[in-house]
Amino acid sequence: MNGVIPRSQCIANARRELDAARARRDADRAAGRLPAETELMLRRLERQQRTAPTPNRAAA
Repeated sequence: MNGVIPRSQCIANARRELDAARARRDADRAAGRLPAETELMLRRLERQQRTAPTPNRAAA
């Protein structure tokens, strides 16, 4: 066996890890365990995402 991991499997693994990290962050945030500066940063990023234009995926 040559040890090559298929691209689709790598993407699926990375996606699973990202989703788990986001779930932990959201749970900590809901419980009020995040530092105030982190909470402010998250709110700022969320505000920017709401006002940013939606990219057109078909054009890419």
